[in-house]
Amino acid sequence: MTVRIALNWLAHGAGLPLPRQQTAGAAGLDLAAAIADDAVLTIAPGDYAMVPTGLAIALPEGFEAQIRPRSGLAARHGVTVLNAPGTVDADYRGEVKVLLINHGKAPFQLRRGERIAQMVVARVSAVELVEVDELDATERGTGGHGSTGR
Repeated sequence: MTVRIALNWLAHGAGLPLPRQQTAGAAGLDLAAAIADDAVLTIAPGDYAMVPTGLAIALPEGFEAQIRPRSGLAARHGVTVLNAPGTVDADYRGEVKVLLINHGKAPFQLRRGERIAQMVVARVSAVELVEVDELDATERGTGGHGSTGR
């Protein structure tokens, strides 16, 4: 199924590649850093930064976009999305930004156009909570973290 999403490039995103799925089986569209051509954004170990993508989107009702880490950045540099997954709601029209954190041992330098995260578009359900006096019983019951084994 193909979902059509309107995309608006902001001035500082002009010239960046259109986010796309890199392979036919890829779930996420790669997002790039929309920082100035001559700038280097350095994230020190233990620090974080809000990185602009230079784009705004209009998701159809009933969908969300999840902003997820790129595994290569995490594996090679210890850099990941701090609030993973970040959520872009269908009614949000501002710039999509990525909150990166450096868990690595060295400063991480980021330049314009480098791929920083992936965006996965997913359906969401409308939810109606219904108050009840008691929940139905299950085999697990109230067993919480670690209750089903190691």
